[in-house]
Amino acid sequence: SSITEHERILQEIESTDTACVGPTLRSVYDDQPNAHKRFMEKLDARIRNHDREIEKMCNFHHQGFVDAITELLKVRADAEKLMVQVTDTNRRLQDAGREVTAQMEEVIRCRVQQRNMATTVEKLQLCIPALFFFFFFFFFLYSRYYAALKTMEQLENIYIPRVSHYRFCQIMAETLPKLREEIKDISMSDLKDFLESIRKHSDKIGETAMRQAQQHRTFNSAVQKQASMGFPKPLYTLNGRTSTQQNGLDTEEGADEDDADEEGDRETFENYYRKQRKKQARLVLQPQSNMGYGFPVNRLFDLLFEIRDQYNETLLKKWALVFREIFELDNYSPIPVENEEEYRSVISRFPFHDAEIEKQQFPKKLPMSQSVPQIYIQVKEFIYASLKFSESLHRSSTEIDDMLRKSTNLLLTRTLSGCLQNLIKKPHIGLTELVQIIINTTHLEQACKYLEDFITNITNVSPETVHTTRLYGLSTFKDARHAAEGEIYTKLNQKIDEFIQLADYEWGMAESDGRASGYLMDLINFLRSTFQVFTHLPGKVAQTACMSACKHLATSLMQMLLDTELKQISMGAIQQFNLDVIQCELFASSEPVPGFQGDTLQLAFIDLRQLLDLFMVWDWSTYLADYGQPTSKYLRVNPSTALALLEKMKDTGKKNNIFSQFRKNDRDKQKLIETVVKQLRSLVNGMSQHS
Repeated sequence: SSITEHERILQEIESTDTACVGPTLRSVYDDQPNAHKRFMEKLDARIRNHDREIEKMCNFHHQGFVDAITELLKVRADAEKLMVQVTDTNRRLQDAGREVTAQMEEVIRCRVQQRNMATTVEKLQLCIPALFFFFFFFFFLYSRYYAALKTMEQLENIYIPRVSHYRFCQIMAETLPKLREEIKDISMSDLKDFLESIRKHSDKIGETAMRQAQQHRTFNSAVQKQASMGFPKPLYTLNGRTSTQQNGLDTEEGADEDDADEEGDRETFENYYRKQRKKQARLVLQPQSNMGYGFPVNRLFDLLFEIRDQYNETLLKKWALVFREIFELDNYSPIPVENEEEYRSVISRFPFHDAEIEKQQFPKKLPMSQSVPQIYIQVKEFIYASLKFSESLHRSSTEIDDMLRKSTNLLLTRTLSGCLQNLIKKPHIGLTELVQIIINTTHLEQACKYLEDFITNITNVSPETVHTTRLYGLSTFKDARHAAEGEIYTKLNQKIDEFIQLADYEWGMAESDGRASGYLMDLINFLRSTFQVFTHLPGKVAQTACMSACKHLATSLMQMLLDTELKQISMGAIQQFNLDVIQCELFASSEPVPGFQGDTLQLAFIDLRQLLDLFMVWDWSTYLADYGQPTSKYLRVNPSTALALLEKMKDTGKKNNIFSQFRKNDRDKQKLIETVVKQLRSLVNGMSQHS
């Protein structure tokens, strides 16, 4: 066993790290006596064994080592030859590099010279304003004012800003405005001299102008004749100017106008020139005292105004058909927009701005239906059509503006208003369509201010001008909205009546079914879905409609209970009726339309609730004792109402009637009930006498 242990120790010594050899050797000395001698013998044998293996390995690789040394000695001679060649190559490269270095230095020197020249040119170009200033003075001195002004414009807009930090440019910039005013004064003086000269020769000028106008007309007719025969439109020369006639416009005139837009103070000179020429024309055309002129034309203008009124009436009739067709083709649904392009297309035709909707992702819906932008566009088309006639009357801008506003007001308050009122009354217009019409009129009313701006832009008359007619047509949309709201309340009550007509109570039932009637649950579901659509309505319309519906429902149920044709009612029927009223109260408390405070909506059913509680609890003593007091539990129960219902439950012939059981079981209770009936009758009689 010690031999096996020694083998294990030797394996550990050979395989483990030297740091761990100590504990292994200690185990040799801790073993049997003289065991270490046997271990040393074993260790010597193992060493000899390893030496033999090392010697075999060296003998095996000796010849390869000798061959490698021999090869290395052969390479030594070749390496010495290579060293000589590398040294020679390095020397030749150094000689060639000196020539390249010299050429590079020459290139650098040339590039420095080139950069200096470019900098010099750049600085010289910055001094161009001085040269242009010289040109300006040259033109100014030789009375070429247009060229001088064009040069001045280039100086101010292009050249001076580049070198504005130089003192000479600052001096030039300060001088130019004064010179422009001087040119303006000189030009105005020349214009006056020119007007004075053409006044002297106005006869010859007029004759020449009329002759050239006739030539131009004759030439145009010839050109049109050629065009009608299929010939291409020619490039022609007239009065020394070459132009191409295209769509009745002279393209060269357009170019001249573009150039003239750049002239300073053009408007001042044009206005002065036109004003003076008009004065000259009046002097020339003023009739002499002995000529057949001066007939009054007031009657002619009166006739034109009458024709204008008839024309507007014709326009109103035409646009009535247009509006009617738009309303008939409308789907009365919000406008869907799938992408940014469709959204821009809508708002380019109608002024619509809503920050919340703009933040929404596509696809989205705009609140108004498709008739709104169409109506807005047609109103603008009407304004254009009315303007086209009014412009021919040669009236002032203020008068034309006033005519347009009055015509537009008629279009809104009479034509469009009539179409809206007729639309609202149509049988096929339901609650959803009425809601959309209210939303549409709200957006059209908001767009009226843009129509004001539209008229202002085409007539150039500010709405703040004295006596300017304002667009009061927005009242059209308010009236239409109120009419639609009233129609909503009416149609809603009609739908409630249709549901109530389906009620089929078994008024003599012994006990209730334990659940609300089917017709009433259908009615409540209809009201819920309807009021979800009403949330889009503006203002208090939704709350008013909801309150109106609840009040109408409560009144209808009360009338059903008190119907004179209904002679007998059992307590089971009262219990069933109570379950239905509870569902109505739950609906009212569920806030079908937001905006109600507290139990405001539930109060619509308070009369029914107190009446049913009185009969369900049979609390006549409390009712009679507290009657007339403001703190009464049954304050809303009218004695006549209670008496009428009590009379319907009094029939002794019915087994299920509560009074028949009272009479069988206790005649004292019968007397008590008779007493209640008498007291109620006395209260009713007292109320009638007091009234």
